[in-house]
Amino acid sequence: MNLKSAAIMLLLTLAPLALAQRVYDYRVIERKPQDRSHYVQGLEIADGKLYLSAGGYGESRLLRYDFDSGALEISRRLHPRLFAEGLTLFGDHLYQLTWRARAVLVYDRDTLEFSHHFRIPGEGWGITHDGGQLVYSDGSDQLHFLSPESETITHSIRVTENGSPVKWLNELEWIDGKIWANVWGTDRILVIDPASGVVSAAIDLAGILPTPERRPDTEVLNGIARDPRDGGVWVTGKRWPWMYRIELVAPEERAEKGEAAAGSR
Repeated sequence: MNLKSAAIMLLLTLAPLALAQRVYDYRVIERKPQDRSHYVQGLEIADGKLYLSAGGYGESRLLRYDFDSGALEISRRLHPRLFAEGLTLFGDHLYQLTWRARAVLVYDRDTLEFSHHFRIPGEGWGITHDGGQLVYSDGSDQLHFLSPESETITHSIRVTENGSPVKWLNELEWIDGKIWANVWGTDRILVIDPASGVVSAAIDLAGILPTPERRPDTEVLNGIARDPRDGGVWVTGKRWPWMYRIELVAPEERAEKGEAAAGSR
């Protein structure tokens, strides 16, 4: 092999490393109790209220709580043939996805009274908005941008991590110009560039719900919400007893702690 070929092979070997995104750890700042019967599919926090979409055939609901006290204010039950999914609050309306019914349910923000529904071409998984358009996932590697005025898709992006497509994007939240997405079946949250679809960071939430807190019906991590009042990011899961406020721990901070711990042995 000549020097040029060797150099090309080296570059190809190093390319995946150059593409690798930042991987954050976390620390728990605070936790709040949660009704663990909720099969959490979507969370939103606004004006001191917590809006929650709970899934399951025959048990799907839309709920509103006072976020500080945890008091339940309103609960709306969906038709038993509907399986609720992601939720977002945009303007004067709440938008709640359904899984296989190919419909988005629209509610009045203040009363949670049902307003109307509109159709989408596939399944509904997670939903958020960028301040101008709704953004939703359908279980594929696509995120779809949807006009709330025309209720039609304007464009879609393909999500990639280290050059490979990423499927199973579930609950979504718009945070600081990026889309945060749970990856269904994992303890990971991805941070996605909304223009390119490229994953710029990942958050490893393994172990956030302690093993003793798990029951046979406890399911996966799912649920991301940001409190606009203080910027706090809250996460939870399906039939979890707690919501957790987290703070990200940067890779370099984690490395420094590891070095300090090694030096103290």
